[in-house]
Amino acid sequence: MEGIISTLLQNFERGKITRRLLIQRLALAATGASAASAAPVAAQAEELLYVVTYVDVVTPSGDTAKVLQDFATASRKDPGCARFEVMRSVDRPNHFAIVEVWRTREEYEAHLGLSHTKQLRETIQPGLGSPFDERLYHKLP
Repeated sequence: MEGIISTLLQNFERGKITRRLLIQRLALAATGASAASAAPVAAQAEELLYVVTYVDVVTPSGDTAKVLQDFATASRKDPGCARFEVMRSVDRPNHFAIVEVWRTREEYEAHLGLSHTKQLRETIQPGLGSPFDERLYHKLP
């Protein structure tokens, strides 16, 4: 899995793929890894909810990255979380992307109400350059 991610990031850095294609391929890779390690999730693949959230802060800092990494670690333990990754833009270090895969929308919505999710939004809010850009997807058949 790390090799796939590394190759995708290198292709993105070299301008061989767009940001949109990078996110799509990362989501696909996450689904494949999830399916290989969790049979119940694979059985429900058509119901998976993919969430891509763009987070732009005014100034890049190690604190923002650390807060997002800690949030990812906590979120991976949430019921229904099949995959949770945080990425930083290669060209704009103040731009981050969170890619999540959830078994159901209900489990994702429950995650939104948990204390670590609320704490993330409260912690990052003062430094945001724009509102969270959160997009929900279902995989095409």
